[in-house]
Amino acid sequence: MVDYHNANNQSSAGGEEIYMEQENDWDRDLLLDPAWEKQQRKTFTAWCNSHLRKSGTQIENIEEDFRDGLKLMLLLEVIAGERLPKPERGKMRVHKINNVNKALDFIASKGVKLVSIGAEEIVDGNAKMTLGMIWTIILRFAIQDISVDETSAKEGLLLWCQRKTAPYKNVNVQNFHISWKDGLAFNALIHRHRPDLIDYDRLRKDDPVTNLNNAFEVAEKHLDIPKMLDAEDIVGTLRPDEKAIMTYVSSFYHAFSGAQKAETAANRICKVLAVNQENEQMMEDYEKLASELLEWIRRTIPWLENRTQEKTVNDMQAKQEDFRDYRCVHKPPKVQEKCQLEISFNTLQTKLRLSNRPAFMPSEGRMVSDINGAWHNLEGAEKGYEEWILSEIRRLERLEHLAEKFHQKAAIHESWTDGKEAMLTQKDFETSTLSEVKALLRKHEAFESDLAAHQDRVEQIAAIAQELNELDYYDSASVNARCQKICDQWDTLGAFTQSRKESLERTEKQLESIDELYLEYAKRAAPFNNWMEGAMEDLQDMFIVHNIEEIQGLITAHEQFKSTLAEANKEREAIQAIQAEVQKIAQSNGIKLSGANPYTTITPESIDGKWEKAMAMVPLRDNALQDELNKQNSNDTLRAKFATQANTVGAYIQAKMEEIGRISIEMNGTLEDQLSSLKEYQKTIMSYMPEINTLEGFHQLIQEALIFDNQYTSYTMEHLRVGWEQLLTTIARTINEVENQILTRDAKGISQEQLYEYRASFNHFDKDHSGALMAEEFKACLISLGYDVENEKQGDSEFTRIMGIVDPNGSGAVTFQAFIDFMSRETTDTDTADQVIASFKILAADKTFITAEELRRELPPDQAEYCIARMAPYSGPDAVPGALDYMSFSTALYGESDL
Repeated sequence: MVDYHNANNQSSAGGEEIYMEQENDWDRDLLLDPAWEKQQRKTFTAWCNSHLRKSGTQIENIEEDFRDGLKLMLLLEVIAGERLPKPERGKMRVHKINNVNKALDFIASKGVKLVSIGAEEIVDGNAKMTLGMIWTIILRFAIQDISVDETSAKEGLLLWCQRKTAPYKNVNVQNFHISWKDGLAFNALIHRHRPDLIDYDRLRKDDPVTNLNNAFEVAEKHLDIPKMLDAEDIVGTLRPDEKAIMTYVSSFYHAFSGAQKAETAANRICKVLAVNQENEQMMEDYEKLASELLEWIRRTIPWLENRTQEKTVNDMQAKQEDFRDYRCVHKPPKVQEKCQLEISFNTLQTKLRLSNRPAFMPSEGRMVSDINGAWHNLEGAEKGYEEWILSEIRRLERLEHLAEKFHQKAAIHESWTDGKEAMLTQKDFETSTLSEVKALLRKHEAFESDLAAHQDRVEQIAAIAQELNELDYYDSASVNARCQKICDQWDTLGAFTQSRKESLERTEKQLESIDELYLEYAKRAAPFNNWMEGAMEDLQDMFIVHNIEEIQGLITAHEQFKSTLAEANKEREAIQAIQAEVQKIAQSNGIKLSGANPYTTITPESIDGKWEKAMAMVPLRDNALQDELNKQNSNDTLRAKFATQANTVGAYIQAKMEEIGRISIEMNGTLEDQLSSLKEYQKTIMSYMPEINTLEGFHQLIQEALIFDNQYTSYTMEHLRVGWEQLLTTIARTINEVENQILTRDAKGISQEQLYEYRASFNHFDKDHSGALMAEEFKACLISLGYDVENEKQGDSEFTRIMGIVDPNGSGAVTFQAFIDFMSRETTDTDTADQVIASFKILAADKTFITAEELRRELPPDQAEYCIARMAPYSGPDAVPGALDYMSFSTALYGESDL
């Protein structure tokens, strides 16, 4: 007989004590009760076969089939998962003893000290020793590793049974014999883990055989636990064998503990997949919103860059109204979308960092910087379009004024030239008397004076036509044609005038008589008449002004004109006196006048008529100038209103921007309190929106009044709009930063005190309150938190490593969010790809691949299908049809490859 008292000298003292107690128990039970021996024989045989069948064999008689040691060695290899020394295949007794010794040596190597059990007893088929050896194996490999709340082996198994059966009526597990006799404890264990297999409420305590058979049959059919005992053996025994019951119950423990591990693994995978699905949805939402916003910008910019000119001021003002509708109706929702897009992007990146996923990289052209660039181009196009509209309105206004002035002067000139060609080409002097010829000559001289006086008007008409051409007037063709006709006619009149003068001078040598009085009248009447026509033209002249100073200049000029009327009236009376003297001389000398003055067509009646007409125009001109002065005063009042509101709004925006900067640095209380305060602060700012709308109303009135400058304020509506949008964006970003801090705190388990400490350290070294730490400031902050980054060699490399984490783009600055992410990563743990791979391995029953059927069985439907759609086929040497590669999939979840 081989003595194993001194076997395995390297085993621990604690292990020896445990197994000594087990062996002493067996020594006391060497003389077994026949009922107990029967139960042990049956239970141990079934337990051995549950493992041997994995190698395609089994035993029928426990003391006979282990005698040659071959199946004993095979059993140990299966349950231990290790290879034993090669067995001897001989049939002699010595070969059998050697094989059994190899098995016993292996048992001893596992910390088991066998007492009174030798190879000879096993080879001789000693039933008691064989059962004792099998019980020792069961204790070591099936019961010893059971651990519940720091209790192990028998006590741990008993505690596990008590906890699992505690909620069930008529079940009170206190041991491994009497407590199991009625069969309810077995049924309770199954129902606790698989309620779908047993209707526990229908079981009766007074029917133990039925209860036991039900539990054993269900376990064998659905849980792959072989039937180790007969119900009649347990019920027919006063006290069932404890070792048989423990062996049977340990099979239940191992069966259900595997299910619990699978459930835990499935839960971990579900958690990881849920995070991934949520992140993917946020990525899709970002891509969609970014594409829609960029498409809107792409459609809008060509409209803003369109410079198709209009013909009239009204047409351009219609464009201005369309632009105002775009600014007030179409653009504000897009501003909100842009802000929400940036917030969603920041939140997504925070969630990805917290779940240990790679940063989200939008598709090409959809980065936040791309959207900001497109938005910058949009605002540039807006500014250019608005400036173009205003310049076009000024240009068209100027064109309409010049065109009206051109046609007015052309009409006056054409009225004056009407009949002049016929007058200059007549031959009346051929039949006239000397006095009549002299009169004709003087009349012609007066006409020449009149012609010279009209030269300035012709030049003005030509200059206005030239300016209309330079300003691209839409009806330049008709203007040019009319101007050319006037110039051609003027050249013709000049030629005819010269020709008639020469004819009259030839006739003058033959005529002597001349009426000096008529001549004097004609010479004085002609320039005075010209002056009156010029005055009436000036009094009817259209004007356009943009401020009070310009209209006051026109009023001053008009007052100066009125101050010359008295002198002009004296000249009129003097001219009329000449005509009166002619009449007086004719009457006193009995001279019969032929009627009209031979030297001029200007009659005293026409002079008086034009004088009265001019005098009637003066008050009309007064009223027109006064109306324009009132209009400019009204415009000035509108400027002042806009300026007052603009100065107030501008100061408010500037103050709030500074206040937000201080709040973001000086915030106290919990993050939830800070978030609540910031949202209340945002509501306060949004309540100021009516003031912005009031300012927009003033701005609209100013544009409708064609007011282009404002000396009362340096603010423009564009500057204030940009400032207001920046204010709303800044408070939204600040709120988003606090929300991300809450998200980081909750996901990483960071305490409020830690966040306060991080914030206090960050603010302490942020000397310029910029919201970011430069490299040296960040280094000092790390030193204050206990990081060893001062050492010349190791410290520099450690600091370089940390900077690579918090500033991956190499900008040289560390934001507070990057600082929080780094600190949370340093102090908390997160899921890893290795953990997910280990979880999938449990679901796959330790295989290197998994099947769709296993995924659908262990995971919720939507997440199982999610995995199946993304897992690549497994191509390893042990692949089977439908095998999926869960390792590559798990690695891809953490950004090490693409799905």
